[in-house]
Amino acid sequence: MSAAHTDTEHVVVIGAGIAGLAAAHRLLGRGARVTVVEASDRVGGKLLPGEIAGVRVDLGAESMLARRPEAVDLAREVGLADSLRPPATATASIWTRGALRPMPKGHVMGVPGTSAALAGVLSDEGLARIERDAELPRTEVGDDVAVGEYVAARLGREVVDRLVEPLLGGVYAGDAYRISMRSAVPQLFQAARTHDSLTEAVREIQAKAASAGQTGPVFMGVEGGVGRLPLAVARSVADRGGEILTGTPVTELRRTEPAGWQVVAGDRVLRADAVVVAVPAPATAALLGAESPGAAAELRTVEYASMALVTLAYRRTGVTLPEGSGFLVPPVDGRTIKASTFASRKWGWIADEDPDLLVLRTSVGRYGETEILERADADLVDVSRHDLREATGLDAEPVETRVTRWDDGLPQYPVGHHARVARIREEVAKLPGLAVCGAQYDGVGIPACIASAYAAVDRLGGDARGVQELTANPVQSLHGGAGE
Repeated sequence: MSAAHTDTEHVVVIGAGIAGLAAAHRLLGRGARVTVVEASDRVGGKLLPGEIAGVRVDLGAESMLARRPEAVDLAREVGLADSLRPPATATASIWTRGALRPMPKGHVMGVPGTSAALAGVLSDEGLARIERDAELPRTEVGDDVAVGEYVAARLGREVVDRLVEPLLGGVYAGDAYRISMRSAVPQLFQAARTHDSLTEAVREIQAKAASAGQTGPVFMGVEGGVGRLPLAVARSVADRGGEILTGTPVTELRRTEPAGWQVVAGDRVLRADAVVVAVPAPATAALLGAESPGAAAELRTVEYASMALVTLAYRRTGVTLPEGSGFLVPPVDGRTIKASTFASRKWGWIADEDPDLLVLRTSVGRYGETEILERADADLVDVSRHDLREATGLDAEPVETRVTRWDDGLPQYPVGHHARVARIREEVAKLPGLAVCGAQYDGVGIPACIASAYAAVDRLGGDARGVQELTANPVQSLHGGAGE
C-alpha cells in the first residue's frame, strides 16, 4: 500500500475474525477504503458472545492478555474502555493425583525455577528429579525443540505431564511433546539457549520480570464478555465508512494487470489495490492456490485441534464450590474434561447480573481426540457434570446448559512452526499488495492475532518491521487461569 495513494486505495480484507477486523480498523485509520468479506453470518470468529439463563457469557475465548498492549488498546479505541474488567480472582487449582490442589506459583508455563514451586502437585520422586537439572550437562535446543521433550529431559516427565501439559493444552488444545518451544514459549526458548540449567533459566526470567516492575492484571475481560470486542470493532469500521459483508464467501482471488487484485465474493466481483487474507490456514491455502502455490502448500500442512465448551448454569441455593476461578486437568489423570472455569467467580459482572445464579464452563477435546467430540451435546454435558462432581462435589441439576463446538478451532504449533511461517511470508511477499494474518502465524491469543493484523497492514505499506519483530519474538499466549 503506497503512502501516496492511501486516500483512494481500496483494500479487501478476507475474514471478519478479530484479526481481519483489526486489520480493517488500522487500514481505515490510514485513509484506505476498506471492504471486509466474511463467509459466515457473523463477525468475531472465536470470540462469541452469548447468554445462559438470562446472563451474558462468552461462548468462545473469555479473556485477553493485558501485559501486551494490542487487545486492551484496541478495546479502548472502539469505546470499551469503561467495560474493561480484570478477573475478580486469579487463584486457580489443578485437579491431579485425586484432589484439587492449588496451582503452583513460581513457574514459567509450568516449568519451575525450584522444585519447591511444585510441592504437592508432583510426587517426591518427581520433585527429586527436578533437582538433578543443575547436575546435567547442557541440552542443546538447536533451531527449535518440543517443549515437552526438552523439559522432560531436564526435569523429568512428571513436570510435563502434570503441569506443562495442562497449561499448554489450555492454550493450544495440543500435545506438549509436539508443541514448539520457540513459538509457544519463546522466552523460555531464548533463555534455554544461553543457560546450562533450565531451572536457572527460569529464575532469570522471573528476576527480569520482577525488575521490570510490571503491575496491574495479567489478563483482562470485558463486561458482558470478550465477545463484545469484535462487535465494537466492526461498529467502528462501519462508522468510519468501511463495508462489512457477512454471508459472503470468497471463491476466487486473482491478480490483475497492471497491478491489483480481483476478489469474487458471493455474487460480487471486487477490484482491490491490496488484499489482507485473515482466514484459517485451509481457507487461505485454497484462496492462494493459483497465485502463490508455494504459500498454499505450506499452509496445507497446518494442523488444527477441535474442542467444545460446555456452559452450565445452576441456582446458588445449596451449591458450594471450592475457592478460586477454576481448575486445570492433566491428561495423564485420565479425565474427560481438560479444565473448568467458575465463570461467576472469575468475572464479577456475571455475578452482578444474577447473584442467585452460578455459571461454570468446562472444555473438552485435545489434539487427536476425535471420539469424545463425536458424542451428542447431551453426552458432553453428562461427562462434564460427572467430572465436576468428582472434582468439586457439585451434584446439583443445572437450570440450563449450552454446548459450543469449535471444530478445527486451534492451529497447532509443532516444532519448526517458525520456519514454516517464515516460508509462507516469503512466498506471500513476492506478490505486491498481498498480506496474511491470523492465529496460525504468530500466536493464538487475542493480542497475537491483532499484532499479526497490524504487521500485515504495515507490510502492505512497505514497513516490514512489525513482521520482523513477530518473527524474532512471537507473542506468547498464556493460560488465563483455568478453562480458556
